[in-house]
Amino acid sequence: MESALFAKHALLPTGWANHVRLCFSEEGNLGTIKTGTKAKPGDHLADIVVPGMANLHCHAFQRAMAGLAERAGPDKDSFWTWRETMYQIAARLDPDALRAIAAMTYVDMLESGFTSVGEFHYLHHGPDGRPYDNPAEMATQVIHAARQTGMGQTLLPVFYAHGGFGGAALSPRQKRFGHDLDGFMALMQAIHKQHPGTKLGIAPHSLRAVSPEQLNALGTAFPQGPVHIHIAEQFREVEESYVHLGEPPVRWLLDHMEVDARWCLVHATHMREDEIRDLAKSGAVAGLCPITEANLGDGFFPAREYAGKNGRFGIGSDSCVRIDLAEELRLLDYGQRLQCQTRTPLAPPNTSSGRALFECALKGGAQALGQNTGALSVGKRADLVTLDGAHPALVARHGDAWLDGWIYAANTSPIVDVYVGGHKQVENGRHKGRAALQAAFGQTLKRILP
Repeated sequence: MESALFAKHALLPTGWANHVRLCFSEEGNLGTIKTGTKAKPGDHLADIVVPGMANLHCHAFQRAMAGLAERAGPDKDSFWTWRETMYQIAARLDPDALRAIAAMTYVDMLESGFTSVGEFHYLHHGPDGRPYDNPAEMATQVIHAARQTGMGQTLLPVFYAHGGFGGAALSPRQKRFGHDLDGFMALMQAIHKQHPGTKLGIAPHSLRAVSPEQLNALGTAFPQGPVHIHIAEQFREVEESYVHLGEPPVRWLLDHMEVDARWCLVHATHMREDEIRDLAKSGAVAGLCPITEANLGDGFFPAREYAGKNGRFGIGSDSCVRIDLAEELRLLDYGQRLQCQTRTPLAPPNTSSGRALFECALKGGAQALGQNTGALSVGKRADLVTLDGAHPALVARHGDAWLDGWIYAANTSPIVDVYVGGHKQVENGRHKGRAALQAAFGQTLKRILP
């Protein structure tokens, strides 16, 4: 572990500071932070330092199908047709394959500037739906992948009970995702026992897959920790929610559950004005995944209206079709520009778009994962990203223009090093374990893909 890092410039909670020395504690947190000082012998040196970002929504196994669902079918393609390809890939994954795929996914995230991930994990059982002897067999693989790569992780085991609204039965291809309440409790107990240091939340999959009674039971059984749920991603889901619940999904959830700062509503793409207002008021985080949402044709999240009500949000890679921190933020902003036909719709007056987006995503992501991250301040985990001040998109710029250059103008990544808990995981833009993990990933895909 490097005991200290000296940066010419660092983004602190108070703004940009110069000649900053950040000391790391034995626990991997930020100890003292001094500005206007000098480097000491042995310090690691950096041009520009910013906090590491939380990736609040990830299905790591889906990285195996990146680019494999882009062929047009005979009818109109949508999320629902994409899901068929996902089911085919999921059916081929064993524990070893899941671990190799998750590790490569986390390597790509770390190199992109993500230092923690919310793993929305629903690949629980064998391909035929029969449970493994160890209920936590598949969860163990993604936990080990995070530890192997040095990625901070909040594991979000998914409760998935039904194949649709109204208590529809799981389809044969969904059975490896499914639990009843007793089975899910056994899974959570097994994870607690086998991996006591793991940060845990829960993830009721969606209002399609969890009945109101089950959702209430989960709330009673798990009164603390993060709660993540897919919601209002597709118009079809909204329409079916009206039929079965009498309200659109976000409205129903806000009216029937104690939605607060523990919650992360993933996507929340299709909301009425009252839902936007009350979601922002709740203190929950909207989990936005712009690259995946664009890839699936989900629609545009009402970010301008939501931000105008001080709503909280973070970003995630979701299907991991492409992993790029800067592109997630850029696409979120550009989508709003195209809709509003105006520039800088998400930046307050006289502020940088890049800075506004970056800091909102930092805060929302850390909150959603329950991680002690999101800022370079004393006591926070020492998750940080160093940037190359001589990069063509950053050179001759200052302050917020460094973030704008990275997010909007960089054709290649300006990231130099990435630290998680004070440990350097990425050096000179490359993860220290990339060669071996990429080889394992390649061998795994050759084995599982047709």
